[in-house]
Amino acid sequence: MILGKTNLSEWANFRSSHPTSGWSTLGGQAANPHALDRNPSGSSSGSGVAVAASLVPVAVGTETDGSIVCPASACGIVGLKPTLGLVSRSGIVPVALSQDTAGPMTRRVADAAALLSALAGPDPADPATTAAAGQPAGYTAFLDADALVGARIGVWRDGFETAGRSTAALADAAVAVLAGRGATLVDPIELPGAAGISEPEFSALLTEFRHDLNVYLAALPGEHPATLAELIGYNTEHAASVLARFGQEVFERAEATGGDLADPGYRAARAQASRLARAALDGPLHQHRLDAIVTLTASPAWLTDYHLGDHDVFHTSGPAAVAGYPAISVPAGGVSGLPVGLTFMGPAWSEPRLIALAYAFEQAADARLRPALAASCPPPAAAGPRPRG
Repeated sequence: MILGKTNLSEWANFRSSHPTSGWSTLGGQAANPHALDRNPSGSSSGSGVAVAASLVPVAVGTETDGSIVCPASACGIVGLKPTLGLVSRSGIVPVALSQDTAGPMTRRVADAAALLSALAGPDPADPATTAAAGQPAGYTAFLDADALVGARIGVWRDGFETAGRSTAALADAAVAVLAGRGATLVDPIELPGAAGISEPEFSALLTEFRHDLNVYLAALPGEHPATLAELIGYNTEHAASVLARFGQEVFERAEATGGDLADPGYRAARAQASRLARAALDGPLHQHRLDAIVTLTASPAWLTDYHLGDHDVFHTSGPAAVAGYPAISVPAGGVSGLPVGLTFMGPAWSEPRLIALAYAFEQAADARLRPALAASCPPPAAAGPRPRG
């Protein structure tokens, strides 16, 4: 039973250089249920809010880079970004088919496994899902509370090096839980080249967005803007409402690329981004014989601010997103009543192992914060995972 559509950050946060997550022209502003003046992150903001606030048990989010795992972290739920090609993108408005995917957003890992079982599989309308035919028919069978026993896990700390002391302490508490449940930790590990991913990624996304969106719009029935150029014109014509909160600089930059996927500059940027992302993860995974890499998912929710736009301190979604590898964010505790997630990343098609490890951590830590629906944050205090026997 589908209860409704959730509010998406306007154009999946790919319209402006200073967007506000959780706001759209159609739906208005989504609020973080832990503190209503805080942002739910994005771009699958409404899905994160609906699940965290218990409006629905499960929701579907979409991600190009961070749009499932980041709102999951900010709203204190589980977000699973699958391997590119495991879940069909048919019908989803694209940012870039090289990275886009749908995935589960739920309160518990078991629910994410159940929803992924329903979502995963090949779809003739999406050629990228051909490889999904060889993947498991269901994922709930991999839920294992003892999966951390003997697991080898690398801890990537560079991704959240700008975190405040209370936020960084959550990583230490999570590592203690992992070790206490029998995991062997390699702490810290480096993700070589990870810092260089974002620049070529964004350059490639600009070209792909113009190309992929125009293809999508051309096939969409009904009366609507038929190209990105027409969308820019529509937004300008209706600026009083559509551009009331922020502009469309990213739209304009994407349109200026021409959207030519044969362009040598584009091809070089995409190749560089993909190579760096895969090497960043494959290197330590193979060198240290790791089952997974863990890191904090993102900083606690920031104040929603239409003047400054989003001002998150850090997020660590880039390597898995650009590589097309799976990642799952699980609640790891909170700072001043605001949740923070722990991400488990692994190689392509490692969903069974990541689900098992995330489930075992969830059962041991029991770190999910229940939303208070408070007007603002309570006084500063840190609450990390609480190990259980």
